[in-house]
Amino acid sequence: MVPFGRICILSGALLCCLGNAHFLFAQASKEKRSKVTIVDRPDNSVGNRFYPSNRKPLLPSYFIKLPVGTIKPKGWLLRYLELQRDGLTGHLGEISAWLSKKDNAWLSKDGKGNNGWEEVPYWLKGYANLGYILDDPKIISEAKIWIDAVLNSQQKNGYFGPLIIKNGKPDLWGNMIMLWCLQSYHEYSGDESVLPFMEKYFQWQYNLPDSLMLKDYWENSRGGDNILSVYWLYNRTGKEWLLKLAEKLHRNTANWRQPGTLSNWHNVNIAQGFREPATYYLQSHNIADLKATYNSFRTIREKYGHVPGGMFGADENAREGYTDPRQGVETCGIVEQMASNEILIGITGDPFWADHAEEVAFNTYPAAVMPDFKALRYITSPNMAISDSRNHHPGIDNNGPFLMMNPFSSRCCQHNHAQGWPYYSEHVFMATPDNGLAAVLYCEAVVKAKVGDGEEVEIESQGRYPFDEMISFTIRTPKTAVFPFYLRIPAWCEQAQLRINGKIVQQKIKPAAYIKIDRHWKNGDQVQLVLPMKLTVKQWTANKNSISINRGPLTYSLKIKEQYVKADSRASAISDSRWQETADPEKWPSFEIYPASAWNYGLLYNGEGPSAVFQVVKKSWPADNFPFSQQSVPIAIMAKGKRIPSWTIDQYGLTDTLPQSPVKTTTLPETIELIPMGAARLRIAAFPVVE
Repeated sequence: MVPFGRICILSGALLCCLGNAHFLFAQASKEKRSKVTIVDRPDNSVGNRFYPSNRKPLLPSYFIKLPVGTIKPKGWLLRYLELQRDGLTGHLGEISAWLSKKDNAWLSKDGKGNNGWEEVPYWLKGYANLGYILDDPKIISEAKIWIDAVLNSQQKNGYFGPLIIKNGKPDLWGNMIMLWCLQSYHEYSGDESVLPFMEKYFQWQYNLPDSLMLKDYWENSRGGDNILSVYWLYNRTGKEWLLKLAEKLHRNTANWRQPGTLSNWHNVNIAQGFREPATYYLQSHNIADLKATYNSFRTIREKYGHVPGGMFGADENAREGYTDPRQGVETCGIVEQMASNEILIGITGDPFWADHAEEVAFNTYPAAVMPDFKALRYITSPNMAISDSRNHHPGIDNNGPFLMMNPFSSRCCQHNHAQGWPYYSEHVFMATPDNGLAAVLYCEAVVKAKVGDGEEVEIESQGRYPFDEMISFTIRTPKTAVFPFYLRIPAWCEQAQLRINGKIVQQKIKPAAYIKIDRHWKNGDQVQLVLPMKLTVKQWTANKNSISINRGPLTYSLKIKEQYVKADSRASAISDSRWQETADPEKWPSFEIYPASAWNYGLLYNGEGPSAVFQVVKKSWPADNFPFSQQSVPIAIMAKGKRIPSWTIDQYGLTDTLPQSPVKTTTLPETIELIPMGAARLRIAAFPVVE
């Protein structure tokens, strides 16, 4: 599943087995020469002059995250961030009891008070970055209240924030998240007080005995987050003792390097913990650590991930025998998987991680929240024909109303959802070691960054990807700038096309690689990338021979008419939820979603070419710039299917498990509509095949 075979090791460095580059195109112009090559990864033997990246002895980065605020999203991605601002993320402070400022431990000088665990930093991690990206003064001001309180809470010994003791040992999990908040704040504001603050705290960690380090379940599983923060500081200060701290953290973190199994089977722990070995690989230089991350990714999907949408079945924990696409994943798990993918792009340079980030972001994450971003659900599945307040245990692992769209529900997803789109937005463009820029995740956006010899250029991407096939880039520079510009070619795209200032590059461009354009760039230069999106059919042989239908990075679901039933958010919240007394359930209602049309269809498909069986229908672009709702999808697929009367809602109130394909049924063929599964809150994305 994961193309690790393309990677080999030579002299302790990660190199590309396919070679550094294949010369494709060189065109003479009156001014200078322009050269286009295909590379497996950027050249990381040099170091970026303008943005902090890995110092020796850490292995060099392949891509470098730009400071938050450098990239300004446009198009549907900007619309999503605006909905997030106006919806649950932007207003959670008036709903969640965990974010109440009254006696909040995160706002106290000595860390004493209430609500001192993960909820505040979970929310702040995405909320503050949302404000930085949108230049929203209200959000930035509100976020700074919390940031200033944290900076003022540092004790003489270096510890900061609430001190939570479990079984006689400090729980460092909440602080791990808050460190990420401080890093983003420093990137945005340039406040240098963050660096000595973090150094003093890490000195406290350094002095902590191993017997007290990372012993609680959550922090033990997620110690890789702490290591990333240590490397972030090391890359800015060069203090060598920080690498000894990283080794200590690695030694006390859960072992995510066990072949064929995982440290634990909790979906969120897996989604963020699996990358810890690859993170530590930067320091260890041991290829086994890098392979361990790929192996863990493979392990969970080989056991529980034979489903569309990029995730796996672990509706709290993955369980033996529960592998059907009706099993889901937490919203926390979705956004943590996206973040892990974005981090791994920089560590490995492997375009696979960008492909997978898009797969999860486009197909799974949008369906986890309401179209207006004012409520979310704890569990989202590839196949779910009902989303109600019923207790579906043991069909899913949890006891309670875990499928309900509720703004008041849960301690984790309610707050942690906030990071999803802001962090994604921050990785649309990335810097490269050779002082260039790369378009890594394709969305409309404008990036302003330093390149080449220090020139500040602007690159604007345009195009309604992933719904349309063409992406255009306009370069704006006050004077000629010499730098490389990289474009990722997804693995699914076999016949990409490139134009520079309208001139076509004729040679074939291979998938799962990067186009590198070396050029003397002038103001107004244009690059056009066409990524033809073929219809494909994926057969899930390990899941009853079901199939899913794809076009480019999008997977398609049956369009089920959705009936929304409004409910009291307080009455339908998960048992561990807490809300403020003034929170208005009328302003912030919950919703059950019931099917108002048939959902139990199998597809008529005999293995022929998909374009002969399925018809792509392009529709008008939505006026509100938001394509992730049933009413506004700009593209659909028409298919032939038959109803399967024996496939029903089961005794647990869930979509029953898939029947074995091929299925015999006497019902008549019907024309059915498929829409992008990210726009389907009720969905069937893994279809039985009918005879």
